[in-house]
Amino acid sequence: MTDIQQLSRELGTALSRHGGVATTAESCTGGGVSAAITDIAGSSAWFDRAFITYSNEAKQQMLGVGSDVLEANGAVSEPVAEQMALGALRNSAATISVAISGIAGPGGGTPDKPVGTVCFAWADTSGWIQCETCFFDGDRNAVRQQACQKALSGMLQRLRLLG
Repeated sequence: MTDIQQLSRELGTALSRHGGVATTAESCTGGGVSAAITDIAGSSAWFDRAFITYSNEAKQQMLGVGSDVLEANGAVSEPVAEQMALGALRNSAATISVAISGIAGPGGGTPDKPVGTVCFAWADTSGWIQCETCFFDGDRNAVRQQACQKALSGMLQRLRLLG
């Protein structure tokens, strides 16, 4: 069993214990987090939906990310990830969300935001929100896999803090 599969199973157990439901808003992972979650039998009880918002237009239309926030910060930023996470909660029946926006490579990096830069936001219906930027090494697949692990770990960590 891979780390991602194990995290998905643990997340399902934690969500079930808390009566919670998850949603994802993914860009650079292209649905990898939601795929890992829905690989777990019975996940329909604790997973509502996924938003795959690869383009800025999709982020705006599906999640309500403001064009001003995109222009001021770029798609790969904590303010955009935060709006993605909150938009996913608003547009779903979920109690917890994760949003991921990053540069998986091999191109697209800049000196300020090199390949491997991934911004995350986690939010829940209590009003809690947390953002984090990570810098992952490796090729496109490695960056995406690490981002999926981090996304799942962040949701699981929040649920564990709730008891």
